[in-house]
Amino acid sequence: MAPSEFALVAFGSLFSIVDPFAAVPVFLALTAQVPELERRRIAGRAAFTAFAILSVFSLAGAWVFSFFGITIPAFRIAGGVLLFGVALEMLKAQKSSTRSTREEVEEEHSDVSIVPMGMPILSGPGSIAAVMVLAACCTNFTERLVLHGVIFVIAATCWLVLRSAGYVAGALGKTGLNVLSRMMGLLLAAVAVQFVIDGVHEAFFPRK
Repeated sequence: MAPSEFALVAFGSLFSIVDPFAAVPVFLALTAQVPELERRRIAGRAAFTAFAILSVFSLAGAWVFSFFGITIPAFRIAGGVLLFGVALEMLKAQKSSTRSTREEVEEEHSDVSIVPMGMPILSGPGSIAAVMVLAACCTNFTERLVLHGVIFVIAATCWLVLRSAGYVAGALGKTGLNVLSRMMGLLLAAVAVQFVIDGVHEAFFPRK
């Protein structure tokens, strides 16, 4: 796979599951009483937290596979099933319980930028599974570098969206946010199915 093709696949799958626009309502609720300047700082810390978590798991993926004796096809299938469940909830414009539970969102923290915004809302189990599957698909240093670049771009996008959360919510409205969530859900469902297909194919027809 060419680096440009891998970048498109990585960006499409990760952006769909991270979905910074879906985090806007939660971000606004958690920072309702926060001054605008501090809200922008929280957005920056949340985006950096997501970048750090996803980068660590992209690097540690091979070690995790080795330690637990997990094969790459098995993880691709499991990750695809998990992502498909999230995609179905997004298609219904529902808040995904896979990304975060109601208790995690409602729990009060001194710094909401790390928990729950950075994790698990932006970098939850779904995005971690996706980045580990993508890391396992990397066959050379160039693809690994591309993956980290994609993670950085997505984190930067999260920062831009969250720091402009008030404008985004006002421009799109609840209906617009739901429509956008459904579009992301459809894309994520297709990526999830592809993960499962690739995993099954590699499990039964391994490369020689």
